[in-house]
Amino acid sequence: MGNMDGKTVEELSATECHQWYKKFMTECPSGQLTLYEFKQFFGLKNLGPSANNYVEQMFETFDFNKDGYMDFMEYVAALSLVLKGKVEQKLRWYFKLYDVDGNGCIDRGELLNIIKAIRAINRCNDAMTAEEFTNMVFDKIDINGDGELSLEEFMDGVQKDQVLLDTLTRSLDLTHIVQLIQNDVKNDAELGAVAAE
Repeated sequence: MGNMDGKTVEELSATECHQWYKKFMTECPSGQLTLYEFKQFFGLKNLGPSANNYVEQMFETFDFNKDGYMDFMEYVAALSLVLKGKVEQKLRWYFKLYDVDGNGCIDRGELLNIIKAIRAINRCNDAMTAEEFTNMVFDKIDINGDGELSLEEFMDGVQKDQVLLDTLTRSLDLTHIVQLIQNDVKNDAELGAVAAE
């Protein structure tokens, strides 16, 4: 799969690649991660309808070849984009994720539903409601006032507003996934050392 708007597999350290591969193959021995396995992998259970739709949309954006599965290369490309991608790369991916109907624009309804879903998944208790946040985003970056955000408006507006950038980045923070992978590898190594004694 190669680049996928994130770092290439070659740019990852050998240790990272090995850890990610081991976790992927442990969780998904077939080498093809289904939507169901994706939800299990990330501990996404008992989701409401909007959160479930968001997870399905996320899975579809990671399924680069649209075959209904995430293979290891798509998994690495997705994780490296979210964890190590440059701001512009992440914003392009966020835009694709938020543009649920794929029409090239994000409308208020799409953004509101995504924000509600993210908050349900991350169990956020932000001071601002999802509606208030959505209105703030549109007030700040919907330059032409048409009620839709084009890719250009989204990219420019978010990059110029540190609060929006921080909020979006925080909403898709997957560092806990890397910690989980690293802990699994560390625990496996400790078990192997004990077994060898």
